[in-house]
Amino acid sequence: MITNSPTLTSDIRNRFAHVETCPFSGPRIFFENAGGALTLKSAVETSAIFAAIPDNQGRDNPASAALVDVITRAKADMALFFNSADGTFFVGESGTELSFRLIRTAIMGSAPGGSVIGSSIEHPASRSAALHWAEMAGKPYIDVAHNNATGQVTAEMYASQMTPDVRVATILHTSPVTGIANDVAAISAAIRVVSPDAFIFVDGIQHASHGHIDIASYDIDGYVVSPYKVFSRHGYGVAWASDRLTALPIETLRNGPTGNWEMGTRDTGSYATFSDVVRYFEWLGEKVSDTTDPRAKIEAAGRAIHDHEQTLTDAMLRGIGNLPGLADLPGVTVLGGADNPDREGLVCFALDHVPASDIVDKLNAEGIRTHIRRADHYSGNILTPLGLDAAVRVSLCHYNTLDEVRSLLAAMKDIAG
Repeated sequence: MITNSPTLTSDIRNRFAHVETCPFSGPRIFFENAGGALTLKSAVETSAIFAAIPDNQGRDNPASAALVDVITRAKADMALFFNSADGTFFVGESGTELSFRLIRTAIMGSAPGGSVIGSSIEHPASRSAALHWAEMAGKPYIDVAHNNATGQVTAEMYASQMTPDVRVATILHTSPVTGIANDVAAISAAIRVVSPDAFIFVDGIQHASHGHIDIASYDIDGYVVSPYKVFSRHGYGVAWASDRLTALPIETLRNGPTGNWEMGTRDTGSYATFSDVVRYFEWLGEKVSDTTDPRAKIEAAGRAIHDHEQTLTDAMLRGIGNLPGLADLPGVTVLGGADNPDREGLVCFALDHVPASDIVDKLNAEGIRTHIRRADHYSGNILTPLGLDAAVRVSLCHYNTLDEVRSLLAAMKDIAG
């Protein structure tokens, strides 16, 4: 519906800052959304409003009470967006910091002995945390090797290495390198069959902007997102912790409220800007459906986003008109495979005759913003097994257009020779 509606596309783009122009370099097409999506204008305005307020929460004055109300409403909005009727929502320094906190709490607070399981596809936000705290706790780490061809892990892969003494499990929802999603509900179910009491953590940072989150269907204990990747701003992360994870010994102030994950004075602006994100999803859901239920609006928006982004990535891979797609270029490697149905708004590729750094530089010169992924501590787990030292990541969101894809393909036709 988004793809075929110029009016809706225009309305969507008008809600975001810097859609067509970089404030430093001028006109450009933004295909670097996995590094940080465009920011809602409403989130920018909200940030300015709350940055100017001197009052803190917990005081006996009207401003303080108003801030508490904003945070309370935001937590209700988070519950709506993530679809969770229980558990606790809170903000922290970043998605990575929150991942470390939740995983640390699960590993150090779980029963003695046992092991920790995770996969080789994971971003270091969860993988480094799990490896570090498993070592600190003396719990062996079980490494589920991902499929190099699809860039995925499956429930069957986890099941093949599960043991009854697994205490903690980590799952990556969507890879920021391949753009391929994993079936969280199925993997969680496979873990529960063998170790029903394991604490299960999910990294949802890359997934959040591309489709709906449904914690109620996952049977998990922790979920983290980075709001700057889902249309808000930098400077905070959002976490959800199940009641049983919160019941473990958590780092908190002595003699303070039980089960309080929040450290120090909260940033009201971070909570408020996440409410802006939820309001945007509701607005989009109203545009693409007739539903009046708030959660149904979010789900409708997620479906519309997914469908439009699939149209864009299909065109990017298979071509438009007489322009060849990325999958048709000579000597190309498409991470995750060109026909992977679980792709979410991202194509990562390499050419055997043009270095990835040169491709990114030449696209930049054409006003097309992409990003190089190198075989380093962020992406080496995926690139090295494929024999690649680097690849080009083209990441998009639902505000991108077929015309922008067409510009990318025209530039790549010349670059690839």
